[in-house]
Amino acid sequence: MTGFLGRLSRRRRPPLISLLSTNHPLSTTSAAFSKLRSEYSFVAPPSLRPQSPSKDTIVQPQPESRTRKTKPRYRPPSSLERSDPAIRSDLPFDFRFSYTESSPKVRPIGLREPKYSPFGPGRLDRVWTGVCAPAVDPKVAFAGVDGELEEKRRAMRERIQGEPLTNAERKALVERCQRHKTKRQINLGRDGLTHNMLNDIHNHWKHAEAVRIKCMGVPTVDMKNICTQLEEKTFGKIINRHGGQLVLYRGRYYKPRERPVIPLMLWKPQEPVYPRLIKTTIEGLSIEETKEMRKRGLSVPALTKLAKNGYYGSLIPMIRDAFLCDELIRIDCKGLPTSDYKKLGCKLRDLVPCILVTFEKEQIVIWRGKNYKPAEGGYFLTERESFDDPDDDLSVGTHQNENTDPNQSQSVYDSCHSDDE
Repeated sequence: MTGFLGRLSRRRRPPLISLLSTNHPLSTTSAAFSKLRSEYSFVAPPSLRPQSPSKDTIVQPQPESRTRKTKPRYRPPSSLERSDPAIRSDLPFDFRFSYTESSPKVRPIGLREPKYSPFGPGRLDRVWTGVCAPAVDPKVAFAGVDGELEEKRRAMRERIQGEPLTNAERKALVERCQRHKTKRQINLGRDGLTHNMLNDIHNHWKHAEAVRIKCMGVPTVDMKNICTQLEEKTFGKIINRHGGQLVLYRGRYYKPRERPVIPLMLWKPQEPVYPRLIKTTIEGLSIEETKEMRKRGLSVPALTKLAKNGYYGSLIPMIRDAFLCDELIRIDCKGLPTSDYKKLGCKLRDLVPCILVTFEKEQIVIWRGKNYKPAEGGYFLTERESFDDPDDDLSVGTHQNENTDPNQSQSVYDSCHSDDE
């Protein structure tokens, strides 16, 4: 036993294998690293190889290049910004949300909201009364202020318009505004001529001398009112009218850089409260007679059916002609918003004139009254009106041919001024 243990002790022990040996497969010596670099062509990026700064690596400061300054992005007006001073406008008329669908002669009986200015708090130097922003403060107004404002409007318009256009100039401008020539157009819808639309018209006048305006909906019942308000509020001139399509000319001496300051409304104000259009009983009739008339009015044949956003310029003459034969007239308004046919009924009451009977079942029923007399004279514009100047045609024809008959010159263009009330 002792001899066996001695032989084991005398046996040579095998050497320990070191993990750091050059022959170990996991070794990370230079030989293995060089093999990876030769096989995969690995090159470390400069950021991983710290180098001492040299003249070649030092970045020399470049001279500042003359770059064009970028225009700041447009920021829409906000009612929260009160640091800017209040906007002052010299326009000699009261600011309203709609100039065609509201009248200063009709006073409301109440307001639906506090007198918050739709121009934003502190952004306009005019006081908001809940209906309009008057050009003159009501607290300091005097008796002849309306006459002074009217004189100022007339002077501004005459200064901008200058000499009237000749027939050739007017025809050339109208031709440029046709649909096959340009797509620039302003749509006038159910709200009529709004305050912000004045700014749109002046923006179009920067690129062209005239702008095409398409009128649709309830305001087209009274086209003469639209033409009058457009000319008074923009100081332009309507040089063509065909149905609900107008061409508004800016004037000979109009300068886009000297355009008036028009503050924008940031939201639509709530409409004030007006007296009811439909009374419980019709004036001059009893309750039973009123109920019978309403029932009978809903059963009569409809005079016409109104389309949404249509042209209603021929509605007033149609109703006046129908009143010569019938005392009750029904107008079908199915598909129209409630506010539209109520505004339409209010206009019919004042312009025909007539008595409103009911708005039930999306119908407008009107009564001509007991002592009805047909309206005399033409108040409303026809489909097309003569706009050419007959004196201009006569002078041109005289130079061309002394025997020309002035009665032969006929005009096929439209106007909103040749109609006599």
